[in-house]
Amino acid sequence: MTRKSSARADVAGPPNMHHVAELAGVSVATVSNVLNHPEKVADSTRGKVESAIDQLGFTLNQTARALRSGDAHSIGLVVIDLTNSLFVDVARGAQGRAQSNAFSLQLASANNDLGMQDDHLQFFDSARASGIILAPMQESDDQIRRVRRHGRPVVVVNFDSRLTDSCRVLIDNERAGYIAAKHLIDQGRTRIAFVAARDDYQPVHDRRMGARAAVEEAGGTVELVELTTTDLDPTGGADAGERLAAMPAGTRPDAVLAVTDLLAMAIINELTNSGVSVPEDVAVMGCDHNSAAWGGAIPLTSVAMQGEEMGRAAVDLLLAELRDGPGEHVHRRVLLQPHLVVRESTVGRERVAVP
Repeated sequence: MTRKSSARADVAGPPNMHHVAELAGVSVATVSNVLNHPEKVADSTRGKVESAIDQLGFTLNQTARALRSGDAHSIGLVVIDLTNSLFVDVARGAQGRAQSNAFSLQLASANNDLGMQDDHLQFFDSARASGIILAPMQESDDQIRRVRRHGRPVVVVNFDSRLTDSCRVLIDNERAGYIAAKHLIDQGRTRIAFVAARDDYQPVHDRRMGARAAVEEAGGTVELVELTTTDLDPTGGADAGERLAAMPAGTRPDAVLAVTDLLAMAIINELTNSGVSVPEDVAVMGCDHNSAAWGGAIPLTSVAMQGEEMGRAAVDLLLAELRDGPGEHVHRRVLLQPHLVVRESTVGRERVAVP
């Protein structure tokens, strides 16, 4: 009686390579070669092994395989906040590019918590992800250095890290602030409120610099009123909106540039509830094209941030570093350009261009 005829097709527990070898009448090493180096195995033998695999319903334990080889063939993506659709777009772009290159993408959100961000980085590091894409809002150089010391490449997205040994993919946030303020100036607005919080967040700081540059370029004909609120969420916008609505009409800004769309949406609600017409009395716009803020009665003008392209570019840079190997890869800084999306909150219904 041969080993194959005595083998049972129905095994206790999940079938493994030993079961496949027994049923096919070959060694475990031969099964491994069929799975990993089929060109080394004769056609007749490979056929017996593949038949046994089909009969048993065997599937390779990819996690165990990754731990043995030291490469999970996966990419970890850590974003600061999934409530902002920019990071959802980054994830969508990264996932598509990863899958087209036979990599899986694992996503984690830090919920605006730097400690949680570090926990996620440590998890992907210990799980031996092939590499990590990090989309922070604050300086995270120490966390990045630790992961890179373990041989794990890291690509930083939406933050211009000072590190020179990591690739970066950025949107030009200073340009975003500039074109937003320039749009309001081009509409004839002369007193612009820049509403923001958390200037320690690099994108917030850079958008403020861009808005200041546009106003300075106007040569003294436009005033920028910088209004600090409690946070970047709708609660912060409601706070700013209440203060703006309470101002006398003669001194109230005639335009609002909110550093995030969530702020802008809440400001519009407070102004309109107080009888201030948007955009006739006050034009209002956001600056990050967050789809979570698109449901208001007055469609919001904003600045598109190229999230999907950021995600795709980050995966491309990460895979290039994996291919090149340590010491050979040339780190790159990719800067993408934002563009204006004009809606009714700044120009009125009759002036919005119909596609």
